[in-house]
Amino acid sequence: MTDLIAVIAPVFGLMAAGFFASWSGLLSARAGEGLSEFVFTLSIPALIFRTMATAALPDVQPWGYWLAYFSATALVWAAVMLATRRLLNVPHRQSVIAGLIASQSNTVLVGIPLLLRAYGEPGAVPLFLLIAVHLPLMLTAAAVMIEGGGGFDALGLAKRLALNPVLLSLFLGVAFRFSGLPLGGPPKAVIDGLAGASIPCALVAMGMSLRRYGVAAEFGLASLIAGFKLIVHPALVYLFAFKVFAMPPVWAGVAVLFAAMPCGVNSYLFAERYKTGVAMCSSAIALTTLLSLGTCLFWLWMLGVARS
Repeated sequence: MTDLIAVIAPVFGLMAAGFFASWSGLLSARAGEGLSEFVFTLSIPALIFRTMATAALPDVQPWGYWLAYFSATALVWAAVMLATRRLLNVPHRQSVIAGLIASQSNTVLVGIPLLLRAYGEPGAVPLFLLIAVHLPLMLTAAAVMIEGGGGFDALGLAKRLALNPVLLSLFLGVAFRFSGLPLGGPPKAVIDGLAGASIPCALVAMGMSLRRYGVAAEFGLASLIAGFKLIVHPALVYLFAFKVFAMPPVWAGVAVLFAAMPCGVNSYLFAERYKTGVAMCSSAIALTTLLSLGTCLFWLWMLGVARS
């Protein structure tokens, strides 16, 4: 429990810094919006570009691993979108963001330390392999669904997608990878600096958002998202990883714990970008991060890690 608290504490620390800066008047609400815009348009794209340009992917793809994780992710995303639209009557863009936040995990601040503590070096390969494709794939899917939800203007949709910084960085990263050029020197230093700022800046901006909207804002919707993120998502991955697709136990365990992580902060950036569901995202991230103290211990016990 102490190790788990130590992993999650920096998440709340950065959010608290943003909350205090807003509450005290050190930073204005406009500064928080600007910080979110910086992360979405420069910092996260730099992270995606670096990942796609430099990630070491295996020659033989572990299809069972991919299918187990992303099949469960797609089911959770679709179920949350359906529930929020049919039962709660939320608009399309907010339902997309609700699906994203219910299925996208906090991999950097919580996932990496916790999973490496649980499985050590044997878990590093499946962990970083999943991280390499998780963020680009999730953000690309969200961007396509949000940008394509306004109608059937094919030319307008193509233009919006081409100018989307997330998709643009993804395409540029893939192109750079196939060019065979090395990423080093001053260009790498600039990209590393921008990428390294993404998570801390996003969490500070989210803390400022919590001050603006309140932790209890959209609490009912945030609770629905928390149930899907912390219970349904890892349960589906557990079913697929251990019962449907054959893979080594460590790989299966990494996939389950990856799904059991609290909501990732990138969904909040999407909400800020499209000016919808911001309070929902702030509450869901704070709520799942807090509840994950208990749910992560449960999944560690289910996987036999906490009993060893």
